[in-house]
Amino acid sequence: MFSNNRSPLAYVLKVGVVLLGFGLLVFGNFGNRLGFPVYSYESRSNDDDDDDSDGNDTVGLIKLEGKSIFNEPYTADAKIAQLNISGGGTSYNLSDTTSQLFRAETTTHFGKYDFSHHNEGSTYVLNFDMKNKKGGHFNFDTGDDKSNAATFKLNPNPEWDINVETGATALDFDLTKFKIRTLKLSGGAASFNVKLGQPLATTNVEVSTGMASVDINIPQNAACRITTDSGLSSTDFDGFTKMNDGNYQTPGFEAAKNKILINISGGISDFNVKRY
Repeated sequence: MFSNNRSPLAYVLKVGVVLLGFGLLVFGNFGNRLGFPVYSYESRSNDDDDDDSDGNDTVGLIKLEGKSIFNEPYTADAKIAQLNISGGGTSYNLSDTTSQLFRAETTTHFGKYDFSHHNEGSTYVLNFDMKNKKGGHFNFDTGDDKSNAATFKLNPNPEWDINVETGATALDFDLTKFKIRTLKLSGGAASFNVKLGQPLATTNVEVSTGMASVDINIPQNAACRITTDSGLSSTDFDGFTKMNDGNYQTPGFEAAKNKILINISGGISDFNVKRY
């Protein structure tokens, strides 16, 4: 863009890009370049079966590169569950149910997945984290077909709080089979595609991005309000009416019993909310 521009600003930008590219080549951590298998002692569920896992945690030698399954058994007292997902360089998918509380099937080519869980009163907290071999988070995609992937399944009985904080990520969540209390999406160069089902009394959705593509689909008859502070981002809210306060609402929102509240903020992103 600035090859023929001789201004001081253009010169600074060209030098800066060269230095940044050189720094990434020299100091960037892009996983296991030599392709050696990596092993580590981890704590995880010892049963890969979806329905028969006893949920006991054991310590053993597991392969960090390849395919793995993580389970958390369901108990009837699990009324509220919180799923925290973090780490980039991964594609995340969710659409199906399980008799377990949580199930994840992963494919790993670099780094490792960490899974932990604990209770906070009556809330079951599940943490699923993608890390590199030194314990830090990945924020770069590999750009080839050897990428990491995680496919989740959730139990449909509890009410779910789902928090996603990622770097370079492709996320595709079909949540129509689940009771969603809150959904928080935070990411940099990410692609988020989410489909919501009928709301609870209040279903809160918060989206905060840098440079991302965000597509949210809601039921045609669901009452919804969108609050946006999106800077230079482009927006497309089909079927919504812009109000005097700058927010967007579906017809009949104020009188509705159950509502979806969407709060969007971002830098240079593409936000789309559609009704299906």
